[in-house]
Amino acid sequence: MAHRIIAQIVFTGSRVVGRAVVEAYRQASHRSKFAAEAAKNNPGGAAASAASSGLTLDEACKILNVRPPQAGQTNMTAVTERFKKLFDLNEPTKGGSFYLQSKILRARERIELEVREAAEAARAEAEVKDGWKPKVYKDR
Repeated sequence: MAHRIIAQIVFTGSRVVGRAVVEAYRQASHRSKFAAEAAKNNPGGAAASAASSGLTLDEACKILNVRPPQAGQTNMTAVTERFKKLFDLNEPTKGGSFYLQSKILRARERIELEVREAAEAARAEAEVKDGWKPKVYKDR
């Protein structure tokens, strides 16, 4: 009688664990397919940036409560002010949360990354449009 109960517990437990493993595999597979699709559609863009910082641009803007950059332009003074205020409010020595403080830091870094990438793309586009102009030194 006891061996039946033990066998039934082992069998039921293995079914539960097996289903959990299969579901975790499905989710991981779906996420990797989604990330590959996003990287294929926008190489070096938001998918790569989100993977490096863990935040999307939209999440970063919501955390700092600022508007998303429009065409790579944003008010960086407002971003910096919001960052300083929220970062100081969440100081762990004053009873704040280190986790929230790190999220705020990553949000600022993500917005700065987006603006920097847009500025670099605009600079490269302007260089292509105007042509490459090497720096020439007169004393050589």
